Amino acid sequence: QVQLVESGGGLVQAGGSLRPSCAASGRTFSRYAVGWFRRAPGKEREFVAASSRSGGNTYYADSVKGRFTISKDNAKNTVYLQMNILKPEDTALYYCVADVFDAGLLATIPPHYWGQGTQVTVSS
Repeated sequence: QVQLVESGGGLVQAGGSLRPSCAASGRTFSRYAVGWFRRAPGKEREFVAASSRSGGNTYYADSVKGRFTISKDNAKNTVYLQMNILKPEDTALYYCVADVFDAGLLATIPPHYWGQGTQVTVSS
């Protein structure tokens, strides 16, 4: 079992950057694929990015590809989401997720473990 706690969201102007992080509990963090989802006001939840257990393979939604980078540090039990060239449409509550299945499936199979979310707001 793993518990996830996000931090590092905030308010930023369009074109700026943020780097939310997600701290995970437990001693088996390396066994989990991890990722980020987001939910914007009035919209459905959507997949953002995923990382394999080792961090060697990453996956992104088309809407963030080239602007966002996910990274997983197993030594620190932490996942990061580097967000660059932010747009107002990136405004959402961002959730950290984890599960034991392959990271490539995180976009289509609801992960078992979710954090409480961190708010990202991008002003125009």
